[in-house]
Amino acid sequence: MKLEDMTLDVSQHVEIKAPPEKVWPVVLSQLGKDNTRPDGVSMELDLEPRAGGRWWRNRGKGVEHLWGFVQAIKPNELLEVSGPMFMSYPAMNHVEVKLEKIAGGTKVTLRHRAVGMLDPEHKKGVTQGWGHMLQQMKKVSE
Repeated sequence: MKLEDMTLDVSQHVEIKAPPEKVWPVVLSQLGKDNTRPDGVSMELDLEPRAGGRWWRNRGKGVEHLWGFVQAIKPNELLEVSGPMFMSYPAMNHVEVKLEKIAGGTKVTLRHRAVGMLDPEHKKGVTQGWGHMLQQMKKVSE
C-alpha cells in the first residue's frame, strides 16, 4: 500500500451571510443532532461541545459508534475533533472547523485529515458529505 492510499486531506469552505455568533450554534447542531446525509436521512449524531466531549452516532437500543473526541473548542472560532469517525478499521482522523469573520459574514472552513488503512470509497465520499454539511450550515444560518 502506498502512502497516498493511506492518507486523506480534504479542505472545503463556505461563506455565510451571518456573523460568527449566529453561525457557531449551527455548526454544532450540524455536526450533531441536525446532521443529515445528502439524501436527507439523519446520521443520528450527538456532539458534546466541550474539551474531551464525545462525538458519536447513537442509533438507539444500545447501538452506538464513537466518531471522536473534541480536542479543541473556541466558541465562534474553532472546533477540532479527533478519532476513528465512520471508519471501522485502523485509521485516525482529525476534523477542524474554523470560523473567520469576513466582510458581510463568516467564512467556515472545514479540513479533514486522516491516516490509516483507508477505504477508497470513504475517500471518495467525504468531499460530498462535508460539502452537503457546509451547505446546510449556510442554509440554516442565513
